[in-house]
Amino acid sequence: MSGFKKFLLQGDLVALAVAFIIGGAFATVVKAFVTVIMDLVGKAGGTPDFSSYQPGGVHVGAFLTALVAFVILAAIVYFFVVVPYTKAKERFFPTPPAAEGATTESLLAEIRDLLAAQRQQ
Repeated sequence: MSGFKKFLLQGDLVALAVAFIIGGAFATVVKAFVTVIMDLVGKAGGTPDFSSYQPGGVHVGAFLTALVAFVILAAIVYFFVVVPYTKAKERFFPTPPAAEGATTESLLAEIRDLLAAQRQQ
């Protein structure tokens, strides 16, 4: 039972729950923005809903509507979430410069030697 309590009280679980809630709210905002963009596309091209488009009797309209909505959604998420997050992360949590001349192999060998020295003590 203590393991279950520890699992419930871990920060990761709370962070995941908050992210899920914020993600749902953000999805509503993004869907509304996609609707605005689709309306603008409709004003430029005639109709924002391509569902009735059937070239040669093949129903591709629903696919085209979903495809345009997906591209708009992906662009919104990239430019309004991923890019600002990446810039903020680089600004507030810069990656430390790598040790000059240190390779993965040399660092692993150094760790191995330190561990071996600890075991001998």
